[in-house]
Amino acid sequence: MNTLEDLFLDALADMYYAEQQLTKALPKMAKAATHEELREAFEAHLTETEGHVQKLEDVFAIFGQKPKSKRCPAILGIVDEAEELISDNKKSPTINAALIFGGQKAEHYEIGSYGGMREWAKLLGKEEAAQLIEEILAEEKAADAKLNELAMELCNPPAQTESLRKAA
Repeated sequence: MNTLEDLFLDALADMYYAEQQLTKALPKMAKAATHEELREAFEAHLTETEGHVQKLEDVFAIFGQKPKSKRCPAILGIVDEAEELISDNKKSPTINAALIFGGQKAEHYEIGSYGGMREWAKLLGKEEAAQLIEEILAEEKAADAKLNELAMELCNPPAQTESLRKAA
């Protein structure tokens, strides 16, 4: 990579791939959720994620590029780990807490990536691209906050209660 624009476009291709992978993972997470509000949160975020794919395509266009994906080992690892968490916690009171844990890992990766990309887009004088990335970033932060709320209020306490029951 020779320029900041090259670095930005590489990160854009990475996140384009990541969002596409998440459109495949979120339905599995929704299906595995046993709490209705958590299932609904995953389904709502799937709709947002599909919108993120479109917004990233728009960012490519702003840079005069066709959309392209770059394999993202980070998101693949996060998705693999989430699938393992689902498998290890099926039919357990911990399933929803495990799903949230996996989901928040993905959100935090996205938040970190989009935060940097937004700043690069601004430095590159691409305010429209920066605005689109800011919109995605705001939705990722809101999804993380929603998962945190669900964890604290609805999903972690039953997992803890079951742990205490088993320990007694």
